Amino acid sequence: MPFARTAPLRREIEARLPERPFTVEFWDGTRLPASNGDGPTFYVRSPSAAAHALRAPGQLGLGRAYVSGAIEVDDIDAVIELLDGWQPPALEAGDKARLLIAAVRAAGLNRPPKRPAAELRPSATRHSKERDAEAVRHHYDVSNEFFSLFLDDSMTYSCAVFSRGAETLEAAQEEKLEMVGRKLALKGGDRVLDVGCGWGSFPLWAATRHGANVVGITLSPPQAERARERAEAAGVGDRVEIRVMDYRDLVGERFDAIASIGMVEHVGEAQIDVYARTLAGLLEPGGRLLNHGIARLRHSDPEAGPFSERYVFPDAEPLHLSRVLLALERAGFVTRHVEEFGDDYAETLRHWAQRLDQNLDDAVRLAGPERLRVWRLYLRMARRGFESGFLSIYQARCTLA
Repeated sequence: MPFARTAPLRREIEARLPERPFTVEFWDGTRLPASNGDGPTFYVRSPSAAAHALRAPGQLGLGRAYVSGAIEVDDIDAVIELLDGWQPPALEAGDKARLLIAAVRAAGLNRPPKRPAAELRPSATRHSKERDAEAVRHHYDVSNEFFSLFLDDSMTYSCAVFSRGAETLEAAQEEKLEMVGRKLALKGGDRVLDVGCGWGSFPLWAATRHGANVVGITLSPPQAERARERAEAAGVGDRVEIRVMDYRDLVGERFDAIASIGMVEHVGEAQIDVYARTLAGLLEPGGRLLNHGIARLRHSDPEAGPFSERYVFPDAEPLHLSRVLLALERAGFVTRHVEEFGDDYAETLRHWAQRLDQNLDDAVRLAGPERLRVWRLYLRMARRGFESGFLSIYQARCTLA
């Protein structure tokens, strides 16, 4: 970019951040070393990194620079740990102004960079049916093959259970699927609903291991297609029905049991009571519900930041467990048992991140470099959320009063 100069920016960063547990290396070969000689390295590959930060100061601008490849890092885990624990000094207005001017000089004279293609900015009303479908498809419709690079053979995209002695991801996911079946007390002939069925792992398990007749719903057409293929291949195509539909459109049907696995965190505060009433209205008297979902822990913590909103899962909104249980109680459910699996999800995410890293060439081919950067960061950030006490995950077993 014309007239891009890094020297003023390097001087200002060094002056305003005298204690820096990280190194910055710029596109012109210059570098600003860590003040403590340790920490991760940020590689600023292009002046467009500064331009992204100027266009959207804070997390979103840095996220755009990272996703576009204008900024790279040598150790994603170290960067996440740094961002989680390092507190930069408070800057006066004059200091901020000098940093801003230096960033403008570093960006040079050019048009503002385009937003990365992987960014989604939904337009419809938050948690409307149209917007929920758009958000789900943005997250899941990368390709079925991409997810198969890091999920287990059952294509289960939710928390595995290692704490019962499982040593492999496959065994831990089987333990989770059977645990859901046990908690729902499934038996042959039961009519079961799986809300947010993904690629069909629980419908297949309930049909093949427990003899249930299962309806699974998802908002992702590629997921539904793969789930139907898997049901036919498993010989239970006559007992597993997969639909592309919103849970709010399920009316006039009755089920003996409902499994909602990894769905409730995408419902949102505005719809949680509708969600609970809808599920209650679908159950026979005395019917069973297993609600499995991520929850925020501290009431003082903010919701997800703009990076997750634009790039990972738009409108994901983990509520506090107390709010979910309140909605279920208001809808007529009696909570019989609650169990927490935060450590299990951290371990699940560790396995997923390792598996994705082992298949980087295929991941780039299937998803492209932008999406791959998002996913490598997302899996690690999510794991950090469980390890740090920001998130956990709960199974609530309920019956309809």
